[in-house]
Amino acid sequence: VQLQASGGGLVQPGGSLELSCAASGNIFSWNVMGWYRQAPGKLREFVAVISSAGTTTYADSVKGRFTISRDSAKNTVYLRMSSLKPEDTAVYYCNHNGQAGNYWGQGTQVTVSS
Repeated sequence: VQLQASGGGLVQPGGSLELSCAASGNIFSWNVMGWYRQAPGKLREFVAVISSAGTTTYADSVKGRFTISRDSAKNTVYLRMSSLKPEDTAVYYCNHNGQAGNYWGQGTQVTVSS
């Protein structure tokens, strides 16, 4: 499975940004796709996931601000981020976990700064 993430960039506090991640390759019908992030000097942490059935789970730190969704026909997962804070600054990694195994995308930088 290959994951191609896009959509990162620089945004001001309070702004919005949308990430997308397209999966290709040996994809089975059941899988969970999601996003993790890693800030400088910190461990990678969970952000949000969505199952192939549409069940979502969010980290407490992003609940109410971030929305994860997916287009199963395109094998693509999205992360809509709103009310962004400086502490959301990190490299965001797409993840695909399913019958074919666990895979990571290359990461996309999100910087929240004025």
